[in-house]
Amino acid sequence: MTVIPEPHLATRARPRSVLRQLLRNPAGVVGLLILLAVMLMAVSAPWIFPGDPLDMIATPLLLPGAEATYPLGTDAMGRDVMAGIFHGARVSLLIGVSATVIGLVIGILIGSIGGYFGGITDNILVRFTVLFQTMPSFLLVIILLAISTPSVTLIALSIGITSWPTVARLVRAEFRTLRNAEFVLAARTEGFSSWRIIFQEILPNALPAIIVTSSVMVASAILMESALSFLGLGDPNKVSWGFLIGSGREMLRSAWYLTAEPGLALVITILGLNLLGDALNDAFNPRLRER
Repeated sequence: MTVIPEPHLATRARPRSVLRQLLRNPAGVVGLLILLAVMLMAVSAPWIFPGDPLDMIATPLLLPGAEATYPLGTDAMGRDVMAGIFHGARVSLLIGVSATVIGLVIGILIGSIGGYFGGITDNILVRFTVLFQTMPSFLLVIILLAISTPSVTLIALSIGITSWPTVARLVRAEFRTLRNAEFVLAARTEGFSSWRIIFQEILPNALPAIIVTSSVMVASAILMESALSFLGLGDPNKVSWGFLIGSGREMLRSAWYLTAEPGLALVITILGLNLLGDALNDAFNPRLRER
């Protein structure tokens, strides 16, 4: 009976060492804390700020700190800016994570099939990937949103559809490297099907690179959604950070905080995701762990 070599089992024992390495990285801890804080904002928004954040509930253009009830002030229509930022975290994270999941699913399927089987299948999928990469992602998203009324679901789907080529190329490279590894050859000797080898043997060993890329994809999706909302292509019934920044741009001189506060929340979140991504890259990289 053939025994699957140890590299196959290494990925199952890795999470604890990766977590320890991540917690030893100050930048990674900061990024993780920032991300947890943003997630807490998103989860607690309905309880801390019940009701619709688009409701006009106060005197317009209250400066930050002018009233304890509205610590971050109000906009030109009397809407609570802090409520908008908390509820905006829900929309921004939802779109960022959903778009990333869609991009990962498409990219992993295309990249794994092409990288494992090779030959004409790989050539066709590579050309299909290159075709998508030649089209500007942001322009393609705008075209897809122009087909129907923008909504959170359509925005996430559009961003996800345009973000998969990077994942596909990464996964293809990992599969081309691992498809002739000893544990894969042993699995073939055992009579494993191609799909079982792809998803149970090779894919777990490619997960570190995919996880690191995911953090960058979430950040990119949040930025793209903010840009779309800033241009007026966001969901008009939902508050996002891009929506808040866009609604305050016309009053930048007289009410700077309307743009600065949600913009700061966006910058801090992207910074946290980038710090976490860099720390994960260091934790998953054996050469960097030895330093």
